[in-house]
Amino acid sequence: MQKRKLGYSELYLTTIGLGTWAMGGGDWKFGWGPQDDMASVKAIHAALDQGINWIDTAAIYGHGRAEEVVGRAIKGIRNEVIIATKCGRVWEGDSREIGKSLRADSIRREVEASLKRLAIEVIDLYQIHWPEPDEEIEEGWGTVADLVKEGKIRYGGVSNFSVEQLKRAQAIHPITSLQPPYSMFRREIEEEIMAYCGSNQIGIIAYSPMQAGLLTGKFTKERAAGLPESDWRSQHPFFMEPQLSVNLQAIDQLRKIANEKKISLSQLSLAWVLRNKEVTSAIVGARNPQQIEETAKAGELSLTKGEIEGIEEILAWRIHNL
Repeated sequence: MQKRKLGYSELYLTTIGLGTWAMGGGDWKFGWGPQDDMASVKAIHAALDQGINWIDTAAIYGHGRAEEVVGRAIKGIRNEVIIATKCGRVWEGDSREIGKSLRADSIRREVEASLKRLAIEVIDLYQIHWPEPDEEIEEGWGTVADLVKEGKIRYGGVSNFSVEQLKRAQAIHPITSLQPPYSMFRREIEEEIMAYCGSNQIGIIAYSPMQAGLLTGKFTKERAAGLPESDWRSQHPFFMEPQLSVNLQAIDQLRKIANEKKISLSQLSLAWVLRNKEVTSAIVGARNPQQIEETAKAGELSLTKGEIEGIEEILAWRIHNL
């Protein structure tokens, strides 16, 4: 699979990375519903078999569960995979309440806990999950910089930061990467963030490029209505009326372009995100091996000028009708 250099670092990521948000299961505030750990392990192994060379996780996914699953899956093959995880979302014991902290002592506790759950000695990319609390950004990022010097982590990145917040962190220590949401249905980073990252050697890792499964083309009104309460999407406007009907109509039109190209809508969605040179990689989730086998192929696809123009017309129609 094609690889791209991540920012100023020496990490070369495949254009598709495996995300583990859903592998945290449904027993937490932002869960995706029930998930079998063995299916998760098999999905991770399938991703590596497909040529994917990096995994993105976070301490908060299932309150440590996703990291433990990743640790189990990479046992004995640690040197074959790049591991990225995140800090800044915290909890106490068995509590399901989620706190926010970028204090130095908190991040230091988090990194040790993540290393233990992942069963590794160093984290390749350690990311501040959210810029919250805002007033603690400098302390948090300074701690990440210290952890790089101490050898606990190789590189530091951030997620969900604005340009102004990126500048504040960049003044302390170089930022390797930014992980923002980016898909056909969420294009906010095109306004300022993409250009800033491109001119400052900050790699962009796009999360939710298939808009939490909506852009796989496998959603219907009935499936959206049947999402369990333990699935955070059941309360998201994209999956509820009046937005749902407009989204599904746009997806029907996008599917026609995918069919003409003889690819799936998932693959079209990923190729669209990766058309930007500023985007290093796109993260795709998987609950089982079959899902990742389809989406991994998108790492080698490219879109023609005509296909991109056709997509833009559909996306403009969607915005007009929302």
